[in-house]
Amino acid sequence: MMLPDLSNFDAVVYDLDGTLVNLRVDWNEAAHDAALVLRDAGVDADSMDLWGMLDIADEAGVRDELEQELSAHERQGAWVSDRLPLADHLLDDGVPSGVCSLNAEGACRVALDVHDLTDYVDAVVGRDTVATQKPDPQPLLETLGRMDTDPGAAVFVGDSVRDETTAERAGVAFRYVDGGPSGV
Repeated sequence: MMLPDLSNFDAVVYDLDGTLVNLRVDWNEAAHDAALVLRDAGVDADSMDLWGMLDIADEAGVRDELEQELSAHERQGAWVSDRLPLADHLLDDGVPSGVCSLNAEGACRVALDVHDLTDYVDAVVGRDTVATQKPDPQPLLETLGRMDTDPGAAVFVGDSVRDETTAERAGVAFRYVDGGPSGV
């Protein structure tokens, strides 16, 4: 694994899943259970991906129920998640650090606790922390605000094109965790 050079930044914000840890979530099962929530609301979600289901859940008035279902899968996966090599950078970077994730904030906190990383993270913003989600810049800017850090002094480290787009929209430098997108 090729780790990015983060030495020129005053603060680092990390994506969670695929960057610091790998959540062991059965995403097919999570999508099936999310589709059941939508089906109960009269929405045919069989051809949608999870992100599409989240979007339509607002319109169907079942966002809270769908979030609860999806978050349960993510928290369960966080308990048995795998720590990735970049997580060790948190222990030694000596700068404010945050997490900005498409996963639920509760799942992020469980994963950080499981891997003894909580004390090294100054802010956590998940999919359900603010009104929008990545690639909208708001979650990343909220993370930086909670860290009292200027976007121009920070770097966002992630594993997906969505992470890169988020950073670009927020005016924050970006580095891939392993030199390029994971395809997620």
